[in-house]
Amino acid sequence: MADIIQLLPDSIANQIAAGEVIQRPASVVKELIENALDASAKEIKLIIKEAGKTLIQVLDNGKGMTATDARMSFERHATSKIREANDLFSINSMGFRGEALASIAAIAKVEMLTKPKDDELGTRILIEGSKVKKQEPIETNVGTNFSVKNLFYNVPARRKFLKSDPVELRHITDQFNRLALANPDIFFTMYHNGNEVYHLPPGNLRQRIVGIFGKNTNDKLVPVSEDTDILKLSGYISKPEAAKKKKGDQYIFVNKRFIKSNYLNHAIRVAYDELIPKDNYAFYVIFLELSPSMIDINVHPTKTEIKFEEERLIYNFIKVSVKHALGAYTVTPTLDFGMDSNFSSRMTHDMRSDGVEREQSGDISSGPKLTQQQRDNINSWEDLYQDLQANTNQSQAITVESDLMNQGDDQPVIMASKSRKDPYQIHNTYIVNQIKSGFLLIDQQAAHERILYEGYIEQLNQHVGMTQKQLFPISVDLTPADATLLHNILHKVNAIGFEIEHFGKNSFIIHGLPVGIDNQSPEKLLETLLQQYHSNIELQLGIDRNLARSMANAACIKRGKLLQADEMHELVDQLFACTVPYKSPNGRKCFITMELDDLLKRFTT
Repeated sequence: MADIIQLLPDSIANQIAAGEVIQRPASVVKELIENALDASAKEIKLIIKEAGKTLIQVLDNGKGMTATDARMSFERHATSKIREANDLFSINSMGFRGEALASIAAIAKVEMLTKPKDDELGTRILIEGSKVKKQEPIETNVGTNFSVKNLFYNVPARRKFLKSDPVELRHITDQFNRLALANPDIFFTMYHNGNEVYHLPPGNLRQRIVGIFGKNTNDKLVPVSEDTDILKLSGYISKPEAAKKKKGDQYIFVNKRFIKSNYLNHAIRVAYDELIPKDNYAFYVIFLELSPSMIDINVHPTKTEIKFEEERLIYNFIKVSVKHALGAYTVTPTLDFGMDSNFSSRMTHDMRSDGVEREQSGDISSGPKLTQQQRDNINSWEDLYQDLQANTNQSQAITVESDLMNQGDDQPVIMASKSRKDPYQIHNTYIVNQIKSGFLLIDQQAAHERILYEGYIEQLNQHVGMTQKQLFPISVDLTPADATLLHNILHKVNAIGFEIEHFGKNSFIIHGLPVGIDNQSPEKLLETLLQQYHSNIELQLGIDRNLARSMANAACIKRGKLLQADEMHELVDQLFACTVPYKSPNGRKCFITMELDDLLKRFTT
């Protein structure tokens, strides 16, 4: 039998290795900036085009490399960080495996300009697909300038599976933010398609957090700091009321290295127990400093997973430190003797035209609400046709038209008549509505999301969004990431009824909101809209569907909101006039049906 096992060429081996190290453009950004940090750079500039697919350029003013080191740096497992196996347990640098540059050069066209401080000339190297095309001396600045062009140009399958530009840009931004947060004393800038996204001068950690996440973050921060002989913890956590439904603004660093650890994140989550809702997430930037001998970072090529020698000890230390910080700044929970939320609002009473007294909330913050003038108009209209109505058959039913009527006899049929019974709420969350065969249990938030979603889709298709002008324009300052996103979709946002204009850099002015958005803070509405849009980017829904879905979630009636009978009637009628009334845009059921026969079985079995 002939020998069939052979050693792979370096170019193929590097492409295989690149599959683990370089997964997307953000991986290149991470590796190049970490190299700049290890070179003691004080200024780092990131330039990208088309979300890194066309160009990723990192410039730094670090130590630079000699001609020999520059060439050697592209070899596999070539590194200046370690010399022997024991060095793996005393690592203080960001990189150490010697795989990154070789992997990048295997799947991209790379140009490197580098020069040490004491040399008169620098070195220029061109390399494509692991093959050096040119190496020559050149006049250049002290430091290193990496340009990575046409990523995955020679691996079409990998390039094909890259996500859309907004998705890849978000991953790049995440990596940039992590590295910038870990090094607040270094000047970071980032440009995308010629536009400056981040300008972060050196400062302290609080200034860096504000620079990345916006001025509004400053008042929401609570410092946390604990120091022991073996472990030091420092950073900032957010006040409970600043918690968001967006998961992703949670950062834990170990010796300035960002890590992913569900276990340690759970410790912080437990510290916030009962302070924030279960589906909300606090913002935090936590730094742990401990001896490198107590951790193992050589777990995965991305170096975001770490094994701790005393993981349980660290878990409890983080939990106690966060609780102590929350208590020190008087944000611990107050006593609550279990008041029912149904009685938490001041209640008033009014009389319906049929003489039945009903409850009415003193404050309804959003949802389909009639003004007093509209109520008076309706009463006057009914008086005008009182005699005509007296001659009609009061029990005659009027069917509400919708696609539901064509779905067969097994679907619920909503009938509107004078004898139609009022729906009622359970826990200010679900609406019970009687139908001919039993009753419907409607999720008010999911139902309203469906109603708004279909309305916004129609507005985007027909460009007929109606705007309600603000009495006074409102200026909002966004984070660089949110400002870039809003700038890209601003024409679509305005098409659904907003009137927003760019006011320079990360500032925007809100002149108007979509009609029907009552008693909501314009700033909060816009913030929630952008959060939802960010969360949906991975789903690749397209701008229209993503925007309609995000806006519906931001503007809908929320669970826990007290509704009046006429509001519930209107919500039910609008739901069953929808094209698809069964599910909300995110797939949640809008209602469930309970048949009388099923109820009878439950009582007899």
